[in-house]
Parts: sequence; C-alpha cells; structure tokens
Amino acid sequence: MNAKSYPLPTSVVTSLLFIASALLCWIFADLSIVTRTPWQEFFRMAAGVFSPQWLPWPELLSALAKTLAFGLLAVALSALVGFLLCLYFHKRGVKLFCASIRAVHELFWGLLFIQLLGLHPAAGLLAIAIPYSGIFAKVFAEIIEESETESASSLPPASDKVSQFFYEKWPRIKAHFASYTLYRLECGLRSSTVLGFIGLPTLGFHLESGFMQGNYGLVTAMLIMLYVLIASIRVWARFRLMPLYAGVAAFYLWAPLNIDSTLVLSLVHDMSPLPLRNTQTEWWPWFSNLSSTQIFPGALNTLLITQIALVLTGVFSLISFPLLSKQFFPRPTRSLSHLLMVMLRSTPEIILAFVFLLLWGPSMLPAVLALAIHNGAITSHLLARHSNELELRLDASRGINRYLYEVLPRIYGQFLAFLCYRWEVIMRETAIVGILGIHTLGFYIDSAFESFRLDVAVLLIAVSALMNICVDEVARRTRRRLHLVKQPLVRAC
Repeated sequence: MNAKSYPLPTSVVTSLLFIASALLCWIFADLSIVTRTPWQEFFRMAAGVFSPQWLPWPELLSALAKTLAFGLLAVALSALVGFLLCLYFHKRGVKLFCASIRAVHELFWGLLFIQLLGLHPAAGLLAIAIPYSGIFAKVFAEIIEESETESASSLPPASDKVSQFFYEKWPRIKAHFASYTLYRLECGLRSSTVLGFIGLPTLGFHLESGFMQGNYGLVTAMLIMLYVLIASIRVWARFRLMPLYAGVAAFYLWAPLNIDSTLVLSLVHDMSPLPLRNTQTEWWPWFSNLSSTQIFPGALNTLLITQIALVLTGVFSLISFPLLSKQFFPRPTRSLSHLLMVMLRSTPEIILAFVFLLLWGPSMLPAVLALAIHNGAITSHLLARHSNELELRLDASRGINRYLYEVLPRIYGQFLAFLCYRWEVIMRETAIVGILGIHTLGFYIDSAFESFRLDVAVLLIAVSALMNICVDEVARRTRRRLHLVKQPLVRAC
C-alpha cells in the first residue's frame, strides 16, 4: 500500500523559495574580503569606542537640535499629509501616487532638492516628508481597514462621511495612529541623521567627517548622542505634544527661501533626457549605452544584495529573538539583549555599511551584513513582542524544544509577514549604500549627481522606484497567498 503524500505547507514553500533565491544570488555576488589587514583598522575603531571625542558644546548641541528638528517637523508634516491621503487611498490614482513617492529613498530626494535649494533646511524637510507621506498614507489606510466592523452605525443614515469618521472610526483607531506616528519618529531621527552624509548639518555630517578622517572617537561620540536621542523617545515624545514640537522645530529651522526661477528652469532642462536637449543624440544608442553600463549592472547588484540580505535578516531574527522573549530568558538577560538590539536597529544601515567597508573593502559583503543586522534587529524585536503574547501550557517543554515545538510554529506566519514588510525596505536601503562605493543603483545615481548629469540621475531614480514598487507588489501577493493580509499594528520602519 502506497503511503499517502501531503503537499508542503505554503509557508514552507515560501521559505524555501526565499532561501533558494538567496543561494542563487550568492553564486553571482561579490562577497570577498579585499583588505589585507582588517584587524589593524578594527583595533583603531575599538580604541575610538573607549575614548569618545566630543565636539565643542555649541557645535554638538546645534547638530543635535537640527537632527531632532528635521525629524520632528518632517514626521509631523508627513503624518498630516498621509492622513489626508489615506482618506482617498481606495482610489487607484492615489494609491499609485503614494507607492511612487515612498519608493524613492529620502537620500535620493535629498540629492534632488539640494540641487534646487542648496543646503536650505527645506531640502532636508522635503526629503523626509515626501516619502514618509506615502508611507503614512498606506499604513493609516490599512489601520482604518483593519478596524472596520460589521456593527451597524450609531449615527443617523444621513450623516456625512466626516462625522462618521470622527465619531465612529476615530475612537477605535486613534491609539494605533498615535503609536505608529511615534514609532515613525524614531525612523525620522535616523533619516535626519543619514541626510548629514550629503551635507545637511545633522549628526550624520559629523559622523561622515569622523569616518573620512579616521577619527573614530568622534564617530563614537556622535553615535552615543544618536542612541540617547532615540532611546529617550518614550520619555519625551507624546502624541498630543507633536503640534507643539513641530511648531518649535519650524521656528528653529526657519530661514528665508529664495527660489531662482531661472535656476529652476535650468534644472528642469537638465533633468530632461539628453536626446530631447540635443537633436544630434539618438535615443536608442543613448539608452542602450546607459542600460548596459549603469541600469542593468546597478539593478542586478541591488537585487543580489537585497535577496541575500533578506534571508540573512530572517536567520538573524530567528536566532536572536529568544534573547528578548520572556518565554526563554529572565529579565536581566532580556534587558542586556534589548539594549544591544536597540543600538543595532538605531544605527542607520549606511553607518554599519561604512564600518564594514573600512574593515573588509568595497565588496557586497559590507552592504549585505549591514542590512541583515539592522533589519534583523528590528524584526527580532517585533518577533519577541509577538512571542510574549503567547500563552503556553504550565507543562510546556523548556529550552530548544520549547523554541522548536511550542513557540516557533505559532509565530512563524507572523515572522514571514514581518519579512515581507522588510523586503521593500531592504531594497530601498540597498540602493542608498551605493554612495559608499558599492555598485548598486545608488552608486550610479550619486555619480550622476556629482558629474551633474541630472537626466541620468532622474532616470536611475525612476528605475530604483520601479523596482521597489514591483517588490512591494510581490510581497503583498505573497502575504495574501499565506493568508497574512492583516498587518501587525506595530510596523517596522
């Protein structure tokens, strides 16, 4: 009698496909270590960790205040715009618009606005607020959708939509809106820091200066300030105080803005494709050369790094989340582990990549590990919170058996959901590590800006955005196939 065969669960098939794609990408990726003496640089970094070098207090406080002001004002503005957009998110045009603006990383928005506005505070504010508005619109719309109930309306049938929203929906969703807005503030502070790498006077400006000069004591001091700023959010950040904080930030960052119409027209002209500006240039040779030398290699490298980093993110989070979970370890161990994970997820991935780049050289390895560690720390935190909500039997097994048979099977679906949410984020972050010299799309975008080939930069940014939109759609379909349509209320940025 033949044994009956059963199909593999969809979650297992999905996991195997992720792993297979990463192994295939691993074959073609350059993950070599090209430095001969990485330990020498490591010891220099370690010496800097134990001897922070602080800036003069006026300069330090100015960088800290600007980092905080950019993050607060951009998040407040994008939350407001995102809220207005989410009310119409069911319309295809609005949904496509939001997907397009959030698919472009804030660093690329910053490079575009610096061309137009210089180092004016508005450049940094718009660079963060535009993609965040698209993110807020999507998340707010999903929160509203998840809160829908079948209960009959308590308002008269003739009530307008505004009354129905604020009297019926708002009381159910305002806590989730507040929670996500404050969570997005943490992301905004990281984004504000990263914008310092392109010249804005935030903590990131001094971080990059410290790295370039080999002054790791300065790097350590700036990172300590960033960790303190993010770790203290729960103390000083209150949703009801956001309007006040935004007003103070706007007053602090205020500076006259004079936009030269001639410069704007010149930039628009330079952003149009070269064949439109020069009739002697033919379309196909121009695009074909650009595709073979920049678009295809940049997109391929971005995809290779993304898929490997995605699977390593999953591996890292599955290994590390028990350290944060009350199902496995006592409070002292969890507290120390939590501190470590806060540091890892608070450190922008571009900074981690910079550190690994100095140690191992300009291969894909620094980008892969930086993305895996940063995103793995975020996913690990979310998995631990999810596992803490489980109720186990009093006689539940201990140790590895509890992990394999009691906890992991019950949270694995949520783990895949978290991983799908990180997929698009990892691809966005993969593109920007190119400004460090790793040949992703970001490398060619940064090179195009440096040589003032704005038409090439805009085209490459569009390619990067299209890749992110496609990955987001694939992730959405994957969640639907796994019956994981409902999002977790705490999203990872």
